[in-house]
Amino acid sequence: MTHATRTGTWTIVPTPVDSPEALALHRAYYVEVSDRYYRLHEGRDSTPAEIEAGLAETTHDDLVPPVGVFLVGRYDDEPAACAGVRLRADGAAELTRVFVRADLRGTGGGRRLMAAADDAARAMGAERIMLDTRLDLIEARTLYTRTGYVEVPAHNDCRYAEIWYAKDLTTDGAPEPADPA
Repeated sequence: MTHATRTGTWTIVPTPVDSPEALALHRAYYVEVSDRYYRLHEGRDSTPAEIEAGLAETTHDDLVPPVGVFLVGRYDDEPAACAGVRLRADGAAELTRVFVRADLRGTGGGRRLMAAADDAARAMGAERIMLDTRLDLIEARTLYTRTGYVEVPAHNDCRYAEIWYAKDLTTDGAPEPADPA
């Protein structure tokens, strides 16, 4: 089935990060980004041991209220997308674990997920939201720029980060209007 024939409805809801559906979506996200990394750098998919080791290193305690939130996107009530938002020590929010199932990309879920993440960050008091990603994650980078994120200098030293983005939440990322004078 192609994206064009999909006519379902997306809803985005905060969900406990340790719920079975959140953990399943996080695993799907991790497998995809890990496999893409190993294919690019070693010409192979991740091994089951590499997946399990990577997941075991991942903590979730920063994606729970009041310092964070984990959002699950549902397509016709089926869990199909996710994103985490956490507050940083500097008061900005950080977006992480953005994922839309490959078979549902292009159906509007990514944009809805990003809007919900922005709203969650604002609700936590953040005026800026930022993220890091890899250059090979083209679909994600396209989604970020289409939803108002701009490339910025590095704001962390994450091992896999190759490009950094941020968005001003006070103007929804849009440029300030020109002074009519």
